[in-house]
Amino acid sequence: MRFISWNVNGLRACVGKGFADIFKELDADFFALQETKMQAGQLDLEFEGYRSYWNYADRKGYSGTAVYTRHEPLAVTYGIGVDEHDHEGRVITLEMEDFFFVTVYVPNAQEELARLDYRMRWEDDFRAYLLSLQERKPVVVCGDLNVAHKEIDLKNPKTNRRNPGFSDEERGKFSRLVEEDGFIDTFRHYYPDAEGEYSWWSYRFQSRQKNVGWRIDYFLTSASLKDRLRGAKIHQQIFGSDHCPVELEMQ
Repeated sequence: MRFISWNVNGLRACVGKGFADIFKELDADFFALQETKMQAGQLDLEFEGYRSYWNYADRKGYSGTAVYTRHEPLAVTYGIGVDEHDHEGRVITLEMEDFFFVTVYVPNAQEELARLDYRMRWEDDFRAYLLSLQERKPVVVCGDLNVAHKEIDLKNPKTNRRNPGFSDEERGKFSRLVEEDGFIDTFRHYYPDAEGEYSWWSYRFQSRQKNVGWRIDYFLTSASLKDRLRGAKIHQQIFGSDHCPVELEMQ
């Protein structure tokens, strides 16, 4: 099975940049989107052989997630069951026969870490949600996690130390998921020392042309799925957003 995750930074804009052709080319079983920035009824975008699920933010033109899948889920849920977090369209969960598939758009801590306290509450509640799912069956979670975990995961770690997405607090919450809870960062599982592998670049300063980027888009899986993993990729050659798609192959 092929899984794709892509922060499209506005799906309607991305459609104008070739999204449909990219979708078909990647030929995924599950295709998750973040930051769709849409409300219901604004775009009719369906693909033959796929069913789709959408979670919209209450606020117009903000956040939002979606999943296209070739496989009918047993159940679909939206949000994580915590009212403080569930008005921004950030999470969709598909319960499949032998795993949960979760896509997430994690809140940004914002300039000068203005939303860091909220981000920390989000991290604790989202982790509790993932662990509650994992008690029932293994979990595949993907999306824009808005954190570069290690210094290797961004071009300029020293100058970004206290910036949103690379604060000690955010990185510590990610470390807890992989080091304490056993979730596998699938790209690093295959490429532990690969440098210059990023999934997001600022639109400023020709960052993408210079590959001055961050790896903030992930596929994480429960440790029990390790033997089913077959590969991971970052599709840096694909444009259409300030992020590029990331991929997981799983048996």
